[in-house]
Amino acid sequence: MMAGLPTDVAAVRDGLARAGYLADDGLATALFLAVRMGQPLLLEGEPGVGKTEAAKALATILDTVLVRLQCYEGLTAAEALYEWNYPRQLLAIRLAESRGTTLAEADLFGPDYLLPRPLLAAVDHPGPRPAVLLIDEVDRADDEFEAFLFEMLAEGAVTIPELGTRRATVRPVAVLTSNRTRDLHDALRRRCLYHYITYPDRERVAEIIRLRVPAASASLAERVATSVQRLRELTLAKAPGVAEAIAWAAALQALGVSTWDSAAAERTLGAVLKYDEDLAAARAAGLPTILGE
Repeated sequence: MMAGLPTDVAAVRDGLARAGYLADDGLATALFLAVRMGQPLLLEGEPGVGKTEAAKALATILDTVLVRLQCYEGLTAAEALYEWNYPRQLLAIRLAESRGTTLAEADLFGPDYLLPRPLLAAVDHPGPRPAVLLIDEVDRADDEFEAFLFEMLAEGAVTIPELGTRRATVRPVAVLTSNRTRDLHDALRRRCLYHYITYPDRERVAEIIRLRVPAASASLAERVATSVQRLRELTLAKAPGVAEAIAWAAALQALGVSTWDSAAAERTLGAVLKYDEDLAAARAAGLPTILGE
């Protein structure tokens, strides 16, 4: 282990707390092992439980750069890895023509004309501490892109046809997140450590709210946490997670609500429920009961 990196699970857990992220022992252990072993970590769980924030907090406690690749359907290897600076290449060609010289292909496809995208940026990170590479919502990418990641995850290397294989001097700590919108290949899972983040209980949600919205009173945080838990018991298109609980408390705080106000809570339900059908379901189930009147 390099100097300054966490030496045990407790150091990771405490560091995450200082960074504003409350983690249980299971998640703290998974993050510690990802750093210690240099092995990618796959975090799965429902949207809003804190998978992305865990990677951000890890970069904070490692005091290193966070390199984020947001996955989406149709994402290509070139968009994630590198592209060539075509305007600069064209300018070089024109300058050469004006001087009566010619450029070889190798002159145009060299490091000076390479624009690194997230994967290459993480591999080329000089250190001394490893970059945290966040491959966010990998389940949204296509199967082909998932297979493309294997070299990076297994060897900490990427291949550029014109330049060959680039290996990381300081291998990045790769954190992949998935909302389980589709099944990931076994080959990807085999290359990763794994942890599933569940919804925290009401007491932990209230604690997280107090940490992330410091101006919120203890009673307000507890009522928000209780109401979010009741909403999750309904059949919803998008059950609210921790992120929505924090947003709800922040919205109430922005309105100047210091103690629980059911009328204000109902007006700000758009911070926690994001579909009209879910708002209708909450009203049908009885908002007074959900909001604790």
